[in-house]
Amino acid sequence: MKMDLKGKTAIVTGASRGIGRATALALAKAGADIVINYNRSGEAAEEVKAEIEAAGSRALSVRADVSSYSDCEALASAAIDHFKRIDILINNAGITADNLLIRMKPDEWSSVIDTNLTGVYNCTRAVMRPLLKQKSGGRIINVASVSGIYGNTGQANYAAAKGGVIAFTKSLAKELGSRSITVNAVAPGFIETDMTGELTEQFREGVLSRIALGRLGRAEEVAEVILFLASSASYVTGQVIAVDGCLAL
Repeated sequence: MKMDLKGKTAIVTGASRGIGRATALALAKAGADIVINYNRSGEAAEEVKAEIEAAGSRALSVRADVSSYSDCEALASAAIDHFKRIDILINNAGITADNLLIRMKPDEWSSVIDTNLTGVYNCTRAVMRPLLKQKSGGRIINVASVSGIYGNTGQANYAAAKGGVIAFTKSLAKELGSRSITVNAVAPGFIETDMTGELTEQFREGVLSRIALGRLGRAEEVAEVILFLASSASYVTGQVIAVDGCLAL
């Protein structure tokens, strides 16, 4: 299976840590030039950049808040200015603000929707003209969540955002199919990241009992699926691929 991305440029949002970092490294190892987007973790982004360059690929780190459309426009412009093209967009940036709805403050709702859902619109809209102008196809991969499929107690905001990402993915795939631009989503389950690192031991044990593989996933395992969708999956579009170890909900 060919996973050669030489000559391609990929933007990875939220690429300084977790799934974003693993994805940036995986795409770089396949030969892609990487635009590392970050918002707060500038030092971590520079570490990812150094690791990519040490492996022989090119990288650019760009600070942008994906909830801001103007920031996303600037991110796309930086990619074009530096690498002259955009071929792949990985919409990965996301936050959580968990709470039962009866206790959820308006800003806990809006901040998650603005970053996790509107951020996907902002970044995708910002890269649309360069992608279409190139007339060479493209790949858009959105990081959703199993919470967006099944829902999750205490995550009405997060589940709503990720469910919206899934619907957005399916709709955009229909719009862009005639231009040879594929649009897909991955829906990770419980993955070893900073977010799941905050789980209590009791909650973690309960989660593990519901996963057929008996363990949490690794960010690199999600990145492998994203790499497949970004490279060799030319006839896969409008799909949502769960990466959850067969999680029973």
